[in-house]
Amino acid sequence: MRPLNLLYAFLGGAIVGAGAALLLAPEKGEDMRAQIKTLLRKYGICKSSKEEELDAIVDQIAAEIKEN
Repeated sequence: MRPLNLLYAFLGGAIVGAGAALLLAPEKGEDMRAQIKTLLRKYGICKSSKEEELDAIVDQIAAEIKEN
């Protein structure tokens, strides 16, 4: 391959990779925790009115999600 073609291939791959990373990147931790809290309340899994208990459950679920 000519050096110029190799450079174009590299730059094209970098652009495609960056686009895919932006589209497939996970959400921020705060957003994920808020979604988990909403789902727990919506489906009645956790009916605790204490915010600390709910936060502990959400932290545990978030840790499990990060591991997988």
